[in-house]
Amino acid sequence: MKQHIQQFLIEDIGTNDLSASSIFSESDKGNANFLAKESGTISGLYIIPETYQLLDPSIEVHLLKQDGDKVVSGETIATVNGSIKHILMGERVILNLLQRMSGIATRTNEAVQRLSSSHTRICDTRKTVPGLRLFDKYAVICGGGVNHRFGLYDGVMIKDNHIAFCGSIEKAVAKVREKLGPMVKIEVETESEADVIAAVNSDCDIIMFDNQTPDTIKNWQRHVPKTIVTEASGNITFENLAPYHDTEVDFISLGYLTHSVTSLDISLGGL
Repeated sequence: MKQHIQQFLIEDIGTNDLSASSIFSESDKGNANFLAKESGTISGLYIIPETYQLLDPSIEVHLLKQDGDKVVSGETIATVNGSIKHILMGERVILNLLQRMSGIATRTNEAVQRLSSSHTRICDTRKTVPGLRLFDKYAVICGGGVNHRFGLYDGVMIKDNHIAFCGSIEKAVAKVREKLGPMVKIEVETESEADVIAAVNSDCDIIMFDNQTPDTIKNWQRHVPKTIVTEASGNITFENLAPYHDTEVDFISLGYLTHSVTSLDISLGGL
């Protein structure tokens, strides 16, 4: 996380902040507040002290909220005190990340509330902006969701192209079982009832119902034993999410949480 923030600062500041450095000296001190300008769920507050630690360790940061907390418009979420020049140097990088992450946490929490299930969990996907996955997936957790795999390295998902090139679901799963140990979970993407039956027969760990309606999923569930985890994914939006409550799948993965982010409005104001 620190390495990412350091790179973001280098990208934004370059060799110098021409505006702040021309107006303020090293000795000019001031206070500022980070303000929520709309209501939502906060995520990424730790970025504020970490960024200022890289720029100027003498800057004092006081966090008034915790990640995952609800905020209302006009509420102060953090205060900073120290070098005005360095406070302003870090402003944009902090706000860009804080606003994006809080937007993701807010949308995730809205999805959790809309689904209103004590069984089915909302989770994310790999549809993140390259370089921001660490931040995006943390924000999903702050919103009450859970993380799907982080990358291609920490879980197997056998998708349509894998199956097409390999020849069948059973063959693909067998090849993975042959090469990987029991600690690695295998998920199979299914697009038809025949796919679901084949996935069950392959002894996979997780079955994904891809781009299916709630009624279709409920129908196909009869083939799946309780020992296999189920997931619904594809074309599920906030607007059509509620009916999936009755499918009783274990997880619903929502790509829009991270690929169509609406940032939460947060600002920095000097005192």
